[in-house]
Amino acid sequence: MSEKQQLVILGLTQSGERFRPSDWAERLAGVMSRFKPPGFDAGPLAYSPYVVPSYFEGARCVVVDHRLRELEPLAWRFVCGFAQDNHLQTRELPPQEPSSPS
Repeated sequence: MSEKQQLVILGLTQSGERFRPSDWAERLAGVMSRFKPPGFDAGPLAYSPYVVPSYFEGARCVVVDHRLRELEPLAWRFVCGFAQDNHLQTRELPPQEPSSPS
């Protein structure tokens, strides 16, 4: 596995329903915003580069960089648990596949 591999948490449940609330991706990324690499200076209100809201195949998503697992294992378990607890679809991808938010 590449250390830059990404986990994409889609805003679609296993049954194909859209996940609510509509701003779930921003909320999850906001909660994870404190987990930043050393020297990352984008200000206190910036998302972590490890957990970013985006879109994938037309669905809202959160892209989670696998390096978060090494930086903070509990944070990694939290985002994976969020996906599992809410029955959300996930994808494992190489870096740079999801598009930027519009």
